[in-house]
Amino acid sequence: MSNAINNKPGTALITGASTGIGATYADRLARRGHDLILVARDVKRLETLAERLRKETSVKVDILPADLVNKADLLKVEQRLRSDASVTMLVNNAGMSISGELADGDVERYDAMIQLNITAVLRLAAAVAPGFIARKGGTLINVSSVLALAPEMFNGTYSGTKAFVLNLSQSLQKELGKHGVRVQAVLPGATRTEIWERSGTGIENLPAEMLMEVDDLVDAALSGLDLGEPVTIPSLPDAAQWETLTAARHAMGPNLSLSKPAARYLK
Repeated sequence: MSNAINNKPGTALITGASTGIGATYADRLARRGHDLILVARDVKRLETLAERLRKETSVKVDILPADLVNKADLLKVEQRLRSDASVTMLVNNAGMSISGELADGDVERYDAMIQLNITAVLRLAAAVAPGFIARKGGTLINVSSVLALAPEMFNGTYSGTKAFVLNLSQSLQKELGKHGVRVQAVLPGATRTEIWERSGTGIENLPAEMLMEVDDLVDAALSGLDLGEPVTIPSLPDAAQWETLTAARHAMGPNLSLSKPAARYLK
């Protein structure tokens, strides 16, 4: 699951950078020597974070206010990724969650979640990929969720969006890896961020042993990146469990498309 890879600083564009996981990535990458482009809706928070990081590190920090559900704003970020050859890393972190059941939910909110968690991730990856290929290098980090592996545990639409992120990342590992581009999917478990309040679900009833602090989460994710892991599950004690799951999935491969139905379906 790992081969050591050296990390070469450049400019990292981070979405959802104003708070939580994105802001912590900004802090850690700045301290690793990366210049930053911080993308989020909250201009005041972006400015505060950028000012702090400029003071505490020697890196350049730009802010790019954008609501990635808004098509014009999304295109603005895409254009920056396509035109700025200094960008060596994209952290696709922005996302939202919704609690509750589909039948009782607001379909417009579901649609917005799909646009943010899927469409924006896809379009930004597509925007940065040609430059990475041309420059024969770059790093794409897509923040998924452990719920991509556990659709029964939470809102199925949310877990479905995160399964898309995982699937996309694994496909891009093959597609872009041959050009020297690294692609990492990060699958956080429950993490202490504002996403809980925004989704309408509190974290006060979660067992303490299930809830990770955001600093620990990002530090583990970056350690996984340094190790060359294509998929990093920060809370998973035994990496062999992921490898076993992957092997089982691959073992099914030859039998997933055959000319005849399986015997149990024949009468």
